[in-house]
Amino acid sequence: MTNNNPYNLVPLQPTGRNEEDNVNTYSPDDMITIYEQQFLTQVPEDKLTEFLPALKAFYDIDDNTLDISAVIFDAIADFCIIYNHKVKVGDYQILGNLVEEQIEVDEDDADDENSDSQAYTIDCMRTFFINDVELPYHFNVFIQGEGYSTLTERDTLLEKIYWFVNAGFDEHLLGNPEDVVSLESINEELASLGIREMDLTTIYELVDYVEDSIIDDDMVDALNKLIDDAE
Repeated sequence: MTNNNPYNLVPLQPTGRNEEDNVNTYSPDDMITIYEQQFLTQVPEDKLTEFLPALKAFYDIDDNTLDISAVIFDAIADFCIIYNHKVKVGDYQILGNLVEEQIEVDEDDADDENSDSQAYTIDCMRTFFINDVELPYHFNVFIQGEGYSTLTERDTLLEKIYWFVNAGFDEHLLGNPEDVVSLESINEELASLGIREMDLTTIYELVDYVEDSIIDDDMVDALNKLIDDAE
């Protein structure tokens, strides 16, 4: 019996046929799956030239479909920035209450009606996923006027990764050896969660993604409402 799927490709359900009725059409998520399998499928060296035709035949698609799949893949890069690890951002949680922080005002600004010395801090959390493994990321938000900044905790794996990238050289050199985070210790924790190891470039890309994602517009609106209610 002929094996119609020698490369163990993921079976997908087409959404229909194209206008010319010569290839199948698929949902955007499934087109991304098709695109990824070009790179994630292990193919013997002597079968490399046969793989792409086999993939197109299995899904009944053409080169144009693969091109569109690549465009979709690039378009959702913000939601899956490191596709080998399927890094995605989840929901946020506001864990505590607003804490008023009084900031000293310089004498030059004391008479300025627009100066805003009132500030707040609040504990928050954002969930991230790596290969569908849920990883919490706790941080404190400092808010004053229209600006805000964040301070990351140091307990969860994702928080340790953040500080591994952002801690100064002196901290790595002079800190308690038992507390110092290394690429090796990070990968040991990742492996314990069933997540493949990361190289240094991937670690930096991951932290960039986290920093860009921890506070979104919905969270800003929620924080502003809390401040409005407090005032």
